Amino acid sequence: MTNKPNLLSGMQPSAGSLHLGNYLGALVNWAQMQDDYNAFYCIVDLHAITVPQDPNELRANTRRTAAQYLAAGIDSEKSALFVQSHVPAHAQLAWVLQCITGMGEAGRMTQFKDKSQKSGVDSASVGLYTYPILQAADILLYQPKAVPVGEDQRQHIELTRDLAIRFNGRFGETFVIPEAVILKETAKIYDLQNPTAKMSKSGDPKGLVNLMDDSAAIVKKFKTAVTDTDGEIRFDREAKPGVSNLLGIYSAVTGESIRSLEERFAGAGYGALKGELAEVVVAHIEPIRNRAEELLSDPAELDRLLAAGAARANEQAEKTLKAVYDAVGFIAAR
Repeated sequence: MTNKPNLLSGMQPSAGSLHLGNYLGALVNWAQMQDDYNAFYCIVDLHAITVPQDPNELRANTRRTAAQYLAAGIDSEKSALFVQSHVPAHAQLAWVLQCITGMGEAGRMTQFKDKSQKSGVDSASVGLYTYPILQAADILLYQPKAVPVGEDQRQHIELTRDLAIRFNGRFGETFVIPEAVILKETAKIYDLQNPTAKMSKSGDPKGLVNLMDDSAAIVKKFKTAVTDTDGEIRFDREAKPGVSNLLGIYSAVTGESIRSLEERFAGAGYGALKGELAEVVVAHIEPIRNRAEELLSDPAELDRLLAAGAARANEQAEKTLKAVYDAVGFIAAR
């Protein structure tokens, strides 16, 4: 395990359930990468508080997110699964990196612009503004060669690389320069009611398929999914976004190619595609939901697994932080 390259990725505990896009777009890939990398998977609760959170909900959602990671295939024996706030070095390294980041650099991050537009810049927190620098710290602590992310995170990985190169140039070789592993486009899942928008918890609840949804709710959401009026089942993202989304989900869940699905459903109605897809997704998600609920029924065991993951993460993170503190000239604590 120690000879494998390191890998780091994570998600916010911002809802009671992960959705199908989180699962197919990230968790499936994470589970597959565990065998080839020394993986650190993080529930980023520090990032979550850049916007207002109810404390009790945050605690509950953190455990629920951890349970779903495990239920979806993250193996606590292979990977370090941990909560970000359990590793103090994340915040400590973030401060050092903030001190070598330019105001203009931070201001060019598009996610701050997008998120602050919703509530106005004056009400946005400084934490939201510096979010990408904390994200850079998250990554660099674990000296990973690979960072699996979606296309929308490419700019943040570029900032991380720039800060690592700058630090190394100013203080000596300290950080591995990470590479983004952009997760495959075929696993990009769109809203069932608005199939031109990525599936998101901020979208229409009817278009969002959650891992913790009961089976009847999942079936209903697929049966009411938006399609079009021409009746032809073929993949065309521009002309037929709704049908293309359903085919993409089917392919991502089963591994059957889009071409094969087009041929198999040729001449069939949209109802047939929706009905069969609903059955396939329910059969896939039910065991994950059941395992997550089993884990949540024993919070002490879940917390034990998270503590074990944090111990492994702290071992790596403290080693990196010590090197950083030495490099910048801090006196070592005795």
